[in-house]
Amino acid sequence: MNWQRARTDEKKSERKEAIYLAAFTLFKQNGYDNVSFNGIASEAGFTKSNMYRYFSSREEIFLNIFADLFENWFDDCRKRLLSLEQNAAVSHFANTWVKSLKSHPQFLDLTPILFVSLEKNSSYEQLLEFKKLAKNLLLKLAIEIGRIYPEIQGEKAFKFLTLSYAATANYWAAMTQNEALAKIYSQDEFKELKPNFEKDLATSIEIIIHGIKTSQAEIK
Repeated sequence: MNWQRARTDEKKSERKEAIYLAAFTLFKQNGYDNVSFNGIASEAGFTKSNMYRYFSSREEIFLNIFADLFENWFDDCRKRLLSLEQNAAVSHFANTWVKSLKSHPQFLDLTPILFVSLEKNSSYEQLLEFKKLAKNLLLKLAIEIGRIYPEIQGEKAFKFLTLSYAATANYWAAMTQNEALAKIYSQDEFKELKPNFEKDLATSIEIIIHGIKTSQAEIK
């Protein structure tokens, strides 16, 4: 594909979407460390010089993609949490949380990459902009969690978000299995070890919530 230089905002948006799609495809297939700026350009049908009209680095591309996916998941998750009443059953909260994540598989696909590779390579300016966005969105989620569970406010709500994010990244990464591992999990001897994202994450969410509540009660 031979892209001409974009001369309108609409064309520029189309070019960025093409870059996003190419980058997402490569990140998912090959992992972050095995994808280069030149590789993304080639996949999108751009020359390296044309790519620099839109992005300065692989890291900037990833952060823009992840930020968009993060915002989409946040909007969905917050709407679902708004439907929960105060002191909702923890199992109901956990299932609601997991369902919101399952509705955004692209967000889940890139989640394990964020801390493993990306934050080691991004510039201060790139990370600062992303962290400001993330903090603003997470603060709104923390407020909603505090509404549902009044004993989980502020720092404790952020602790839940941190722990649940780590669990999400680990459990989703475990769902990616090569042929040999899939064959092992198909055997009765190892079926109890087979990852189940929804069940495993929901259980972890419940444990985290109960743990934070317990620690709060012990302090009192």
